[in-house]
Amino acid sequence: MKVILNQDMIGLGEEGDIKDVADGYARNFLLPKKLAVPHTKEFLAALGHKRAAIEKRKEGKRTEAASLKERLETEEIHFSVPAGENGKLFGSINNTNVGVELEKRGYQIEKKRIEIPEHTIRNTGTFKVRIRLYDKEEALIKLVVEGAAQPGASAPAKPRQQKAKPVKDAPAAAAAEPKAAAHKEDQAPAQEPSAAPDAK
Repeated sequence: MKVILNQDMIGLGEEGDIKDVADGYARNFLLPKKLAVPHTKEFLAALGHKRAAIEKRKEGKRTEAASLKERLETEEIHFSVPAGENGKLFGSINNTNVGVELEKRGYQIEKKRIEIPEHTIRNTGTFKVRIRLYDKEEALIKLVVEGAAQPGASAPAKPRQQKAKPVKDAPAAAAAEPKAAAHKEDQAPAQEPSAAPDAK
């Protein structure tokens, strides 16, 4: 089904473009939401009258996109995320996270315009994030993801060192051994003589 777009749509076209789309997509989405109108003589005539105004708006959007690109490409976004020793994140970074960070800096960028490598970042490193602006204009932003310590993690305890026991002086220890042996002999009970076996 052919339709005339009433506004710019990412991945489909710009205001005033004539597009051939699936019937269901047109009837269930584009037409009810007034994002497009049917491709009829009546709407084509209306489009002819608005063509000059549409082109003027497009030119303004191109100029704005070029200016926005220059500003965006000066930005560098940093995230600190808990990660393991191998750099794998305990979590991930996606276009929503980037959109929130850009909003803090005064940019209003739809998250569907933000393209992250493989849609989600799961490792530490430096990445390039693509932001689709208007027409064929795009901006690339540097994104740095750094690993952070896990919440509640503590540094490993250091092994406790045991104090060495003092070693006795060797000559003194040798002299003490005979005295200790003699003392033991004095304390040992005297043994009674064993009885002689009875003679048969």
